[in-house]
Amino acid sequence: MHLTTVTVSELKNQLKTPFKTHAGVVHDRHSLLIELRDKEGNIGYGECVAFSTPFYSEETVQTGWHMLTDVFIPHLKANLEVIEHPRDVCHLLKGFQGNQMAKAGLDLAAWDLYAKQRSTPLFQLIGGLSVPVEVGVVVSLSEQMEELLPYYEAKGYKRVKLKVQKGEEKRVITKAKQIAPNLSYMIDGNGMYTEEDMDWLVSLDSLGLLMIEQPFRAGDFYLHAQLQRQMETPISLDETITSYADAKQAIALQSCRIMNIKLGRVGGFTEALRIYDLCRAHGIPLWCGGMLELGVSRAHSLALSSLAGFTIPGDISASSRYWHRDITKPPIELVNGKLPLPEGEGIGYQLDLEQVNHMTLSRYEFNF
Repeated sequence: MHLTTVTVSELKNQLKTPFKTHAGVVHDRHSLLIELRDKEGNIGYGECVAFSTPFYSEETVQTGWHMLTDVFIPHLKANLEVIEHPRDVCHLLKGFQGNQMAKAGLDLAAWDLYAKQRSTPLFQLIGGLSVPVEVGVVVSLSEQMEELLPYYEAKGYKRVKLKVQKGEEKRVITKAKQIAPNLSYMIDGNGMYTEEDMDWLVSLDSLGLLMIEQPFRAGDFYLHAQLQRQMETPISLDETITSYADAKQAIALQSCRIMNIKLGRVGGFTEALRIYDLCRAHGIPLWCGGMLELGVSRAHSLALSSLAGFTIPGDISASSRYWHRDITKPPIELVNGKLPLPEGEGIGYQLDLEQVNHMTLSRYEFNF
């Protein structure tokens, strides 16, 4: 791939409104932007979507910066001659444990660069369909459903994911259906339930939800399988699925009927495409999760969602859902309730360099 330079920048962008879950509140989003440049001047963009604190996973912006600048990038330089395809980046980093979001930043940048080197849209390179992608939206604990649900319905969103407090599920869903009865609803457990909540969770079948996402803690395949055997409502796994091996185990144990793929959580496109093929082979419906990400990661997720197996609207949403100004141009916006696939090469969006420079807190450049 003839790599010459890699740049890592820490960016900070303020959310339009605070995003609250049972685990905490996010006001400002820190992210790591990764740029891979080749000898022809092509630039591939990736994003490390770890948060500032380890409430979602053990990774943070700080650990991502360390792993990228002190471990992963030097390792790529030492093995530069074997990098001919984005998959080679993933394979070179396999020997290091965890740190999937930091790995994903490099993997995504490599896939974007590879598509640009071939003057091809990324979604076409991975076998996606060129039809607009139907997407969903998330409503956090700090936001008012009375205002947002009619607004999102008017925008064309079809599926809403609600963040809820334990014990408030029935009240919240009943209220949501009264406000906007034509929308499809799901709730996100974010791992807040325990085995003692099993009967309560089973009782939520009465709500007619599209799914319940990650009710139990990450990694508990057994408890999710026990619940899914008792529930009619499909369980979708999120934090539990960090690799192909996790997805294979979840399917074997019947821990879920639906699977969420987040590029950052599984280490990038290389692993995500393996999980995709596995789920397709076993008839598991898929949807693409979101991470309050900036436009680069959002564009990658849009490309992933173009694959035919992503049959459930994902959490991609429009740039304007979270940001006054994103880092991509044009902004990623809905058209008739869907996100169109960009026609440009790679991720199909340019960087808003003025905004990137305004948001940049620190920058690291490594010459190969």
